[in-house]
Amino acid sequence: MRIAYFYLMNGDPDRIRAVAPEHVRYWRHLDLPGYLGGPTADRSAGLITFEAGSVEEAERLVQDDPFVRSGLLDGAWLKEWLPSGSAVERDLRTAGSGSLGR
Repeated sequence: MRIAYFYLMNGDPDRIRAVAPEHVRYWRHLDLPGYLGGPTADRSAGLITFEAGSVEEAERLVQDDPFVRSGLLDGAWLKEWLPSGSAVERDLRTAGSGSLGR
C-alpha cells in the first residue's frame, strides 16, 4: 500500500537544521520501495511517500523518524494514499465501467 506522511515543523530553525541530516539518512537508509520525500520550499513542512505492508508498519517507521524523536514536529498526518494512475485507481475505474444503464 502507498503511504503519504505529511508533517509540519515547529519553529526552531537551528534545531531543525541540526537534526535534518539524521532525518534524511534515516529515511534513505530504510531503502523503502517507492520512497520519495523532501521539504516544502519554505522548509516549514515535508512530505514522504513510500510503500508499506500496512498502516501500522508505516506508523512504526514514522515513530523512529529523528524529527519525531527530537520533538520537532507541530503536527503530522500519515494516510494510505491512492495516487492518480495507481493500480487501485485503475481497479476502481474498471469496476465502475460495468454494463449498468447500457
